Amino acid sequence: MSEQHPKQRFSLSVLLATGLGVGLIAPAPGTFGALWGIPWAWAVLACPEPWGAWASVWIGIAVGVPLCAAAARHMPQPKDPGEVVWDEIATVPLVFLPVGELGPWWWLAVGFGLHRLFDISKPWPCNRLEKLPGGLGIMADDVAAGLYGAAAMALVRWLAGY
Repeated sequence: MSEQHPKQRFSLSVLLATGLGVGLIAPAPGTFGALWGIPWAWAVLACPEPWGAWASVWIGIAVGVPLCAAAARHMPQPKDPGEVVWDEIATVPLVFLPVGELGPWWWLAVGFGLHRLFDISKPWPCNRLEKLPGGLGIMADDVAAGLYGAAAMALVRWLAGY
């Protein structure tokens, strides 16, 4: 684990927002944190009703706004700190919701890769949304990246005839 910044201290918000600490120790915290989004996506897609899957994802995103804001206050760089990965965890399922499945391993890899591509590259409006204040800015750019990923997954599925 990296040296603890004087402002950084344990709290429940830090524990949850860092993906049980993954964001504090991983070399690529967003990517490793997004891996926690895969079991979350499996759970979401196991909902018997589509509205339940969508609702659980939006609840996770809504919870993320104050959670990420609270955790960011404990970080050395409080403006969208890399250690906070709840935004990745909560938005990975968005990529798979429109297609309704994680599918075989390669389909899972495509969806995961698309989420990371859009989260890292920050196309418009992701690059603008991250400038929103506090937890809203931390979450909003990842929501947009997840929605871009969802659209791309639907396109890939259509093109591949899967």
